[in-house]
Amino acid sequence: MTEFALIFRLKDISDFKPSPEQMQERMNWLAGIAAQNKLVDKGNTLLPTPGSAKTVRPDSVVTDGPYTEIKEFITGYIVIKAESIDEAVEIAKGNPIFKSGGNIEVREVLKRD
Repeated sequence: MTEFALIFRLKDISDFKPSPEQMQERMNWLAGIAAQNKLVDKGNTLLPTPGSAKTVRPDSVVTDGPYTEIKEFITGYIVIKAESIDEAVEIAKGNPIFKSGGNIEVREVLKRD
């Protein structure tokens, strides 16, 4: 099986703090992946709040935040294993992030040994 990173993005920072019901829905989705023995890394949440991120550019230019030129921000990631990217996409489709206008980027992981 191949490993894939599922990278979660939202458009509005107000959607970052989910309700208890939304959290439970997300945890159920994650538990479903784990039950299939396809969860490699439960990942982490990446805070989008002021002061929690900086971007380093060439010539040591440092700017606040990760989102100076984009309309979306990354909120977190997990790593799963799947037979193909199509299967990874099918797994991603079950995430409730779509109900709050978010999206998920699915990327194959090239492991370094």
